Amino acid sequence: MVNLRKILAAIAVSVAGLAALAGLFVYANLHKPYGTFTEPVFVDFRHGTTTAEMAAELESKGVVQARWLFLAARLMRRGTALQAGEYRFATPATPLEIYSRIAKGDIFHIELTIPEGYNIFDIAGALEKQGIVQLGTIKPAAFLAAARNPALIHDLDPKATSLEGYLFPNTYRIYRHTTAEQLCKQMTAEFRSRWRSLNTTANLHDTITLAAMVEREAKLPEEAPKVASVFHNRLRTGTKLDCDPTTVYAALLENRYRGVIHQSDLDSQNPYNTYRHVGLPPGPIANPGLRAIRATLAPADSKWLFFVARADGSGGHFFSESLGQHLAAVKQYRHNTGK
Repeated sequence: MVNLRKILAAIAVSVAGLAALAGLFVYANLHKPYGTFTEPVFVDFRHGTTTAEMAAELESKGVVQARWLFLAARLMRRGTALQAGEYRFATPATPLEIYSRIAKGDIFHIELTIPEGYNIFDIAGALEKQGIVQLGTIKPAAFLAAARNPALIHDLDPKATSLEGYLFPNTYRIYRHTTAEQLCKQMTAEFRSRWRSLNTTANLHDTITLAAMVEREAKLPEEAPKVASVFHNRLRTGTKLDCDPTTVYAALLENRYRGVIHQSDLDSQNPYNTYRHVGLPPGPIANPGLRAIRATLAPADSKWLFFVARADGSGGHFFSESLGQHLAAVKQYRHNTGK
């Protein structure tokens, strides 16, 4: 007579063995890198996407071998929430690694860094240099079009003719679906926050217009208040500002700047050319940082009316109160540089 207990025991051993084999199979596949793609794959999970839907999408894109492996990873990582967003998969990875990335919210983005003093043309160029254009998202022409629309800043500066001056220098996250308008909104929102932090009642338009000039001229941080004092003194005395960067900006607006200031640029009647017009230009010529804005609000106490670059390559300037002193400094600069 067959011993029932022995049969049940044998069955139990077999089941346990099969379970162990199945467990080893699952474990091995959860730790096995997989990927059938030859180029980077993007997977975009909208808010509300279920785990099962994520698993199916990952399988269809060749990121995981089978959807059940991603679901198995979910069972092993209970208590973690999966994050919506777009993910980039460029190399084979294990289901557990993929799950961890999505749980961490490792959403694909490129960081766009805009230094102090960049104007809208510089920013358009940075989009290409820093890889944003390669994403297939913001094109330079689209950015310039968005930046020329002052609507985002009109409540603060009704005189603004573009967003120049209000695209605050910082590092911004750009996603594949980010538009030029969205980038401009991020940058102007950052400006608003920084401007509020200054707690000033100064005229916004005039302050940022002058700060942009200070930003472009003052290469050394400690010289910003000095450069600002020169411009304030010239405005007070009705002297033309004679600021090279405004002449360059005028040429940029007319699409004729070729990297060098020509006599025709100095003679231009463009309202941004401060060699021909007394007072501030119509608006900012660049986007200043806090250092230049603070210097404009609190310039050095001086009688300086002129400055010229030093010939030592330090980026510093020689400041003068009189035209005679200034001409002597210019002569020395030309002697030392051969220009």
